[in-house]
Formats: sequence, C-alpha cells, structure tokens
Amino acid sequence: MNKYTFLVFHKQYTDFLEKLRNVGVLHVSERPMGVLENEQLRDKLQASALVSKVIEDTKALLPKNATPAKANGSNGAELLTQFDAMVAEKYRLQQLLTTIEKEAERMEIWGDFDTEKMQSLARQGHIIQCWTCPPAKFDEEWYSAFNAINIGQSGSMLCFATVTHGPLTIDADLVTLNEKNTSELKAEVKQISAEIEAHKAKMETWAVDNIANLEKYALQIEEGIDWKRVEMNTIATADKKVMLLEGYAPVENADALKAMLESEGVYYEETLADENDEQTPIKLKNNAFSRMYESLTRMYGMPDYGEFDPTPILAPFFSLFWGMCMGDAGYGLVLILLGFLAKKKMGESMRGMMNLVISLGIFTTVVGAVMGTFFGYNLIESVNTPEWMKNFMIGGQTMVAGMTFDKMMLVALGIGIFHICVAMIVKLVGETMRKGFLNSLSTWGWTLLIVGSVVIASLMILGVLPDNISKIALIVVAGLSAVGIYLLNNIHRNPIVNIFSGLYDTYNMASGLLGDILSYIRLYALGLAGGLLGGAFNQLAQMAKDGCSSIPGVGIVLGVIFFGLIFVVGHALNIALSCLSAFVHPLRLSFVEYFKNAGYDGKGVAYKPFQTKEEK
Repeated sequence: MNKYTFLVFHKQYTDFLEKLRNVGVLHVSERPMGVLENEQLRDKLQASALVSKVIEDTKALLPKNATPAKANGSNGAELLTQFDAMVAEKYRLQQLLTTIEKEAERMEIWGDFDTEKMQSLARQGHIIQCWTCPPAKFDEEWYSAFNAINIGQSGSMLCFATVTHGPLTIDADLVTLNEKNTSELKAEVKQISAEIEAHKAKMETWAVDNIANLEKYALQIEEGIDWKRVEMNTIATADKKVMLLEGYAPVENADALKAMLESEGVYYEETLADENDEQTPIKLKNNAFSRMYESLTRMYGMPDYGEFDPTPILAPFFSLFWGMCMGDAGYGLVLILLGFLAKKKMGESMRGMMNLVISLGIFTTVVGAVMGTFFGYNLIESVNTPEWMKNFMIGGQTMVAGMTFDKMMLVALGIGIFHICVAMIVKLVGETMRKGFLNSLSTWGWTLLIVGSVVIASLMILGVLPDNISKIALIVVAGLSAVGIYLLNNIHRNPIVNIFSGLYDTYNMASGLLGDILSYIRLYALGLAGGLLGGAFNQLAQMAKDGCSSIPGVGIVLGVIFFGLIFVVGHALNIALSCLSAFVHPLRLSFVEYFKNAGYDGKGVAYKPFQTKEEK
C-alpha cells in the first residue's frame, strides 16, 4: 500500500472528489468522529436501512422465474412511497377480510333473513329480536308468551328469535344482527378475497418493474454515505481555503491515481505505508482456492498490515476438518452435486459460495473414503470392498503403550498437534519480523521446545532416530529452549523477573496446550456420531423392508418404498446436522486453537476504496 496526502483548493474540492471516486482506488483514512458528524450521517444511514428492507420485501414478491425489468431512472423516494401505500392497502384488505369472515361466521346460524321485511314488520308493531342463552336457561313458556322460534344451536349456546309488540327483556343475551345476511356476507368475503388476489398481482408486477430501480437507488444512497464520510474525514486548513485528505491505494493502482492527480494539477505526497500504522488497510491477495475462504477470515477480523494473512493456511485445514466432521464419502458426493446444480441457478454473487460447497464436498468425499464410510455403510468391514481399497482406509483400533485406541482418534490428535505446530511457527516468523530476533527469544524457546519435541518424537516412532540419539536430542532442545523461556524472554528485564515470568508462562502453556490438543478429538467424535446415525437409519430402512417382505403380493414393492423413504429422509436429516457441526467446530478450531497459538489478533482494517457503486 502507498499512503497519499492531498492538498486541494476548496473551490476545486468537489470536482476533485468526483474524479477521485471515478478512479476508485483510494481508501480514505478515517479519523475519530464526534456526535455531530454521526448525526449528519444518521438520515442517510436510516434511508439505507429502509431501502435495504424494502428491497428484501420486494424480492419476496417476485414471481418464480420472473425476469426483473431494467432500471429506468424512476425516482427512488417515490418508489418507497408507492411501496408503503401498497403495503398499507394490503394490510387494510387483509384486516377487512378477517373482520368480515368473523362476522359471516357469527351470522351463519341466523341464515338469509330479509332486513327490509324485518324493518317493515317493526313499523307495523311486530318487533323481531334475536337471542342466545344456554339450553338449560331456555324457558319453554317463551314459545307461547313471546312467540319464540328455535333457530338452532351454535356451539354451546341456543339461538332463538322472539316476535312481540314491543321491545322485550328476558334472561338471555340479545344479538344485534348485521345489516347483511349470511349469503351477502359470504359474497363480500369472496369479493374482498378477489381484491386481495388482484392487489397481490399488482404488487408482483410492481416488484418486477421496480426491483432494479430500488437497487439502483440503494447504490445512490451508499454513494452518498461514502461521499459524506469522505467529507467528514477532510480537514479544512488555512481558514478553510485548503482541504487536506489522506488515504491509501494499492501499489499496482498507483499509476492510474497519479495520472489523474497530475492531469488535475493536485498537490500530493506519496510514501510507502507504515506497517505500524493502524489505519493502513488490508487487501487480501490469494489464489483461486484460498480466495473462497476469505469470508471466514473476515468473520474473525482482517490481519494487520504487517501480519500474515491466515487464509492460505486456514483454507486447507478448515476443509480437512470439515471432511473429518462429515466423515462420509456419500455425503461428499451429495454436496458436490448440490453445488453444481445450485451454481447453475444462482446469480454471479453466489457462485463463489457454491464453489466453496463443491470444494468442501471433494474433501468430504476423499476423507470419507479414507475413513471407509459411504452413506452410513462401513466399507472396511464389508466383504464386498476390494482389498486394495481397504489398504487406503483408516479404521479399527491399535495398541499404544499397552492401551487400545481407535485409529481415527489418534489421527485427529495427530492433526491437531501438527495444526498447533504450524500456528506456533507462523507466530515465530511473524514476531521475529516485527520485533526482531532478540525481542522474540521467548517465542523461539517455546516453538523450539514444542515443535522440536514433536519432530524428534515422530522420527523416533518412525524408527528414523535411535532411542539413545532421540533422548540426547530432546535434552539439547529442552536446554536451548529453557534459555529463551526462562532467562532471555525479555532481554531488557531483570533475569530474576524473567525466571518467574517464564514459570508463569510454563503453567499457562502446559494447561492451555493440553486443552487445545484435546479439542481436536471433536473431529473424531463428530465423524463417528454422523457415521453411527447414518448406520442407524440404514438399519431402520432394512428392518422396514424386511418387515414388509412377508406381505403377500405387494410386500416387495412396499418394502422398497419404505426402505427408500427412510433412507432418503434419514440421510437428508443427517447431512443437514453434519453440515452444521462441520461448519461450527472447524471454525472453532481455527478461530480459537489456531489463531491463539499463531498470535493472530484480526484487528486490521479492510480495504474499502472510495468508488462509484456498480449496479448488480
């Protein structure tokens, strides 16, 4: 990164910013902002959030397989007003429908009465009133005394009407009839339902016509926010006659930026960015494979400018951990298939995510094949698996120091030890580059002790180093490490203090490192759990098939159907659960065990150039 400082005459500043945005490579330095500046941005940020919500709701309205129209320059604010009006009308119709449906249900028992005739009878002195009461409270004398007419029973209440020459008061609940009878209310329900469907179609058409306009409007608001932020990070000097702006640009984009500056006659200074400058932004540069995993790095935090990008190491280990947690070659093939199918149907922005799914599916297939599991079936124990394939599989148990362990558990622990050793080496290189050799002797000591001991022990187990030479090598490594850990962990400090500091570090390292290594057992446990659950579904499917085989005539067909249903549904559920575990736990091993031992903080600033927003 190059750092730039610009001095621009205030009358030319707006034009300068416009040209700077068109070049689109400068990351503007941000300075602390007070309450006043935040308040100036508030309206724009609220507008951005509102438009994003409207876009989300509008996308939900798009009919399936509909092709949105291109942006036509419609006024964004007017579109928001139109959308609010349509949503308000939608809720009004839905509320009205609910009210009338309840009223139609209430009036169902009273039938299709004629309101005009009832009013005519009332004018002649014959008052018709409707009542409800519990059947036990109905008085049989009401038939003769008040010309009561039994209408029927609605729920637990008896409904009846009375015909008298005046208003009546009895021990029952008076019912106020709707001006419309049941048939009229039901007709109104149908009419409003039709209006709702028509309004829904109108909103769908509006969504197709205006989703692109809304997205364009959202980009305009984002550009306004960026412009405002740049103005806020501008320092007015010389009685506000000269504007000072600082920013960063990648070295490879320096020529384009300088060409614009020189053509405009802008005064600027260019220097190499300082690694210790917390404002220096980070632009990740990875190959096609590692680039798919950059989103995981961003989830934790970007590296500092002078720090290693963890993505190239995170990518293969995360993929390996994912494959071990899934632990089934068949599930890997499913992920690959889903990735290719979804890639064809999704937009350009999601294809990168589908490439990641395909990559994880490949790792799952390979690791699952090595573990000897295919859709819950154990290929190692199967008599149909060729012997040459079994030679590549890891399964069963082995003896270590007189104790029996599952091989995959030892593999998981071995991978964990290797992962932590890689983290410690990364930390060693990083600290040495930043602090120098003399100021990182403690890290050298711990790395030599842990990594050196692991290497020597591995060579001894493999038979490369004899036992007596291995012991001497371990003593030498321990002695050299002790110097860095206990005596020279801080060359500027009293040696006695260094010793006590080293003892404290020893306690933390011993307790923390053991817990870190044991955390990798989850890779074995999750793969085992997924395999056992898949095997359980296979057994259930086989039991259903065997149980149906005794049914005469259709037993075989039913057995195959039930077997297929249980197999597909069971493994689909298992794949979903395994994917969740395979994402969370490898992420935890990367973010906690690896980043902690690698000394990665993730407090860097992501490179966000001031540029014109591109339409999606």
